[in-house]
Amino acid sequence: MRLLIVEDEKRLATSLAAGLTAEGFAVDVVHDGLEGLHRASEGVYDLVVLDIMLPGMNGYRVCAALRAAGHETPILMLTAKDGEYDEAEGLDTGADDYLTKPFSYVVLVARIRALLRRRGGRGASPVIEAGSLRMDTAARRVHLGGTEIALTTKEFAVLEQLVLRSGQVVSKADILEHVWDFAYDGDPNIVEVYVSTLRRKLGASAIRTVRGAGYRLEAP
Repeated sequence: MRLLIVEDEKRLATSLAAGLTAEGFAVDVVHDGLEGLHRASEGVYDLVVLDIMLPGMNGYRVCAALRAAGHETPILMLTAKDGEYDEAEGLDTGADDYLTKPFSYVVLVARIRALLRRRGGRGASPVIEAGSLRMDTAARRVHLGGTEIALTTKEFAVLEQLVLRSGQVVSKADILEHVWDFAYDGDPNIVEVYVSTLRRKLGASAIRTVRGAGYRLEAP
């Protein structure tokens, strides 16, 4: 999943990006409200982590502008403020959740995963199933027919994109957008490398190449 962090405290933003990248997310970071609005408006993000006190345009206005333009991307607001009024104002502008600084990194990750699950229409369950394939996005574990399959962080992220749309064609560009960050300028064929590795681990017929379109997970 691809996340955008809009946070002007650069040390905090860098720390969050490093931690979330290690969790398997593709993460972009900006430090200005106007730039955050521009990036979020591109519509390629699965979730936005949005600070309230920002230069250029504050988080309330960024959130309100995104919602007014019809963008439904989940927004998790961060603020150093504390109080019921601030929380109500954030939620009234269209934010999906609210976290007051200082916060626990573990809680932040849990909130992000909960919002992503809600957006995916899977309720509170972190488990996705496709045939005999069982993927636990909270525990970061994959089982095939009862046998656990060891995956690297990027392998897990690529497979997650395919499992979320099991039976549908997922383009190479879509996988790149959600698994690698905005700054990635390497060979786009890196997706083929990871798909090939997943086939070795899940079975050659688990992922079908649809020529000129992308890949489709065939429920094992």
